[in-house]
Amino acid sequence: MQVAFFNTLSFFFGIKIMRLALLTILVAASASAMAGGVPTAPSEEIVVIGRLDHLEGTPLAATEGVVTQEQLESRPLGRTGEILEVVPGLIVTQHSGDGKANQYFLRGFNLDHGTDLATSVDGVPVNMPTHGHGQGYTDINFVIPELVQEVQYRKGTYYADAGNFAAAGTVNLAWRDQLDRPFATLETGEYGWRRGLMAGSLDAAGGDLLLAIDHTANDGPWTLDQDLSRTNALARFSRTTGTGRFSLSFQGYDADWDATDQIPQRAVDAGIINRFGFVDPTDGGESHRYSLSARADGAVDAGHWQVQAWAVDYRMKLFSNFTYAMEDPIDGDQFEQYDDRHIYGISSSWSQPLALLGRESRLQVGTDLRYDDIDAVGLYSTAARERRDTIREDGVKQGSIAGFASLDTRWNGWLRTNLGLRADYFHFDVNSNVEVNSGTESARQLSPKLSLIFGPWRQTEFFANVGRGFHSNDARGTTISVDPADPSLVVSPVDPLVDVLGSEVGIRTAILPNTQLSLGLWQLGIDSELLFVGDAGITEPNRKSKRRGLEFSTIWSPRDWLVLDLDLAWTHARFDEPDPANPAAGDRIPGAVDSVAALGVAVNYPGGWGGGLRIRHFGPAPLVEDNSVRSTATTVVNIEASYRFTRNLKATATVLNLFDSQDNDVSYYYQSQLPSEDMPVDDIHFHPVEPRMLRFALTAAF
Repeated sequence: MQVAFFNTLSFFFGIKIMRLALLTILVAASASAMAGGVPTAPSEEIVVIGRLDHLEGTPLAATEGVVTQEQLESRPLGRTGEILEVVPGLIVTQHSGDGKANQYFLRGFNLDHGTDLATSVDGVPVNMPTHGHGQGYTDINFVIPELVQEVQYRKGTYYADAGNFAAAGTVNLAWRDQLDRPFATLETGEYGWRRGLMAGSLDAAGGDLLLAIDHTANDGPWTLDQDLSRTNALARFSRTTGTGRFSLSFQGYDADWDATDQIPQRAVDAGIINRFGFVDPTDGGESHRYSLSARADGAVDAGHWQVQAWAVDYRMKLFSNFTYAMEDPIDGDQFEQYDDRHIYGISSSWSQPLALLGRESRLQVGTDLRYDDIDAVGLYSTAARERRDTIREDGVKQGSIAGFASLDTRWNGWLRTNLGLRADYFHFDVNSNVEVNSGTESARQLSPKLSLIFGPWRQTEFFANVGRGFHSNDARGTTISVDPADPSLVVSPVDPLVDVLGSEVGIRTAILPNTQLSLGLWQLGIDSELLFVGDAGITEPNRKSKRRGLEFSTIWSPRDWLVLDLDLAWTHARFDEPDPANPAAGDRIPGAVDSVAALGVAVNYPGGWGGGLRIRHFGPAPLVEDNSVRSTATTVVNIEASYRFTRNLKATATVLNLFDSQDNDVSYYYQSQLPSEDMPVDDIHFHPVEPRMLRFALTAAF
């Protein structure tokens, strides 16, 4: 306890935070002098990007915000996951079939399928620890974009209520409570795209009952038809209570698909396959997710409480073949990853205004509890989706409990502070088919946070933030002793929790007419760690790393019917120490994208015309540690135009990849062996951007 106490003290009063605070105070003081030293009154609402004439809200950092339903409606989407690209600097791609979770890139992370981006839908966590395919697996294919009310995002480790997987940031997609009128949408497009959506709400039991069903089918541009079949359903009841609001939501998702995974560049260069070809025709998968959640909040005197409980039933079967015939030239290298679990959770919080040393303050306290009952998480060798051998199969019970508190204090007209502390406890219980890999493990984490907010002066605020965070590792890695594929090989267990330290200085301003800008300069360090690799069922060493970067965002509305936005991000990502197994290895982090840019135009012209344009660019990234092999940059332009014939009828045309870019969504560099080859070959393996395609939609309201 004494060690933890003194570590916390040294954290808060360390030289880095003192330098950070001093720098921000100097900048703020300069701004105060220019502004005449008279700060404007703060707002009491969270910042909402899009209200451009003045600053709103009380954010803790310059790089947090909310994107509203009106802004979401004008964004052309090629796939559901792209709704998360409203987060500045976040790139969403895919390297397999559309039924699989996306790849995410943010702040110099190749987040794989979500390891360091804590994602929730209406407060229910989406990330799955100890998942069959990847730690923190984040599949949002169950989301119906038209029913999202807003997207709330925060970056960094500065928030006491954000726990596991929140190193790079957090995102929450909030459902709508009701619709103005029922509607139906029918879509059709090239490459076998078909979609139908029906949604509406009605008065029920003194509240609103929202119902929706959405079915999508898609073959895609691939030589091997994707044959995607996906059905989503949502039933949501909400009502206003005497002091707050209550909601009860049921969501269902079921999908199956065939997949064209990443392919080797040499096979395309030799003319064996084209850019949209395949090596293994039996890759693909199936998945379902059913959830029930209840949420309530209310006021007691000057305080406010909130509680949410949820349960999820989830299963996935995923068949992949990344090395083709390198391990087994006869039957091939396909493998199945299986995950079958039930998840239960409760979160609650209480906030209360109070006077601290005569200053206006607000105290928030809360708890998070989660329990993953994983019946089976397995890795199997397969041929044409038929199991041949069990590499490893585990039953896992994983539980966590957390408590957090934050104190927000306005000391005067130009200084506000937020002091936070979070404590997490994890327990893992693994029952493996390889007995020596079974066992239990537990871990604790104490995460202090500090934010300083200066201003506002002339609609301008300055921020300085620092905080400790973490992500958990796969439970199977915490108890592992031997390689499940070769029990004669001893392997080291992973650290249950990986420590992360982040800091940031930033500014946001509405000083220019009809414009809001934000700028953040951030740094993130991750402790030395071992990773559990779901594709192999073993641990893999990794090194301490450090990332730093600059993020700039602006939104401008020169006319009531026209909004333009621009997001730019640059990142410098490096390993922070030599590789002990290979001292000659470089310091580059494979997959760390160094630049991201996005430009958007949204139009809602009087007379019925509307639409949007999105230009999305992400730069090259090293594919190996010595930077000798790099991916190429990717730029894609999507455009959408709509016309409302009557109040009840609207037609929409969308062109995805307008200029038919030949760039890649994802690139990797590793060894593989084609069935026609005699030995493994080091090569780039890529998944191409889908070609230009046209889609039409007709929406009728009733």
